[in-house]
Amino acid sequence: MGVQNKQDSPDSGPEQKGVIVAHHGIAVDILFESGERRMVKVKRQAGHVVGDNVTVTGPRLFQLPRKTELCRRDSRGSVRIVGANLDVLGVVISPMPLPTPGYIDQAIVAARQADLTPVLVINKGDLENSKAFIEKVSATYGGIVDIFVVSALTGEGLSALTRYLGKGVRSFFVGITGVGKSSLLNAICPTLDLRVGELYEAGNRGCNTTTVSTLHSLPEGGELVDTPGFNEFGLVDISVADLAGFFPGFEAAMEGQCHFRDCRHRGEPGCAVSDLVEKGKIAKERYTTYLALFDQIQAGDDRFKTRR
Repeated sequence: MGVQNKQDSPDSGPEQKGVIVAHHGIAVDILFESGERRMVKVKRQAGHVVGDNVTVTGPRLFQLPRKTELCRRDSRGSVRIVGANLDVLGVVISPMPLPTPGYIDQAIVAARQADLTPVLVINKGDLENSKAFIEKVSATYGGIVDIFVVSALTGEGLSALTRYLGKGVRSFFVGITGVGKSSLLNAICPTLDLRVGELYEAGNRGCNTTTVSTLHSLPEGGELVDTPGFNEFGLVDISVADLAGFFPGFEAAMEGQCHFRDCRHRGEPGCAVSDLVEKGKIAKERYTTYLALFDQIQAGDDRFKTRR
């Protein structure tokens, strides 16, 4: 069934309000305000996602307007909505496996573009080689986004993260396969007992144990969405304008103004970013990363335009 319009559908029973807490392709699990949880059949391409507020009248499901939505672009160029009515995007990273180049930056840009609050969650803080990784991430993103250093294995840092998530927010966790999202969620909410995979020795890459997006209520408040790993966050629907406006590390430049409203920070006259790079207030490494992502996103946009 697709998104229905109440005026077009005859009433066939009492209306029940709820939220989609799992999506199985041809059916969704709905947690109703009454506490009842029930599966409702839907058409595969109906557009419903975890986090959608809905009403159900008889066999008919009606999707309510969304406050926010997070999107990604698939390999064919189609935009997919992966979560609705979210507040926080938790980007889970680890020293093993390392995040792919540009993953963190594009995740932060995607969160800001979708009006979500991005936070970094560094898992596996107990590993011997984690110190240098944590220091590098903190030096790059400290003061820009909140950073939580945790260990799903030892429990390190979990209390601070749980307090943050318990502030009545709905969080969406993303991370490449193998960073331990399911292990982290098990540690935060032990009753879930989600299946956990192991890293492959070759390349230290993980196997994806989460195949269905699900929404979970946390013991101390708040909600958290667990999702399959996104190994390439470049698939998220980010334009070059989004990158220019939301790139982490350019906040000081955004407080002022570039000469041109649509400045892309690539040497245009009066560019506030270029000025701060020359003064050493924006690290050249960050600017080089920005330029690489800009070229990547622009190439992707041009490719999809050609296909259309």
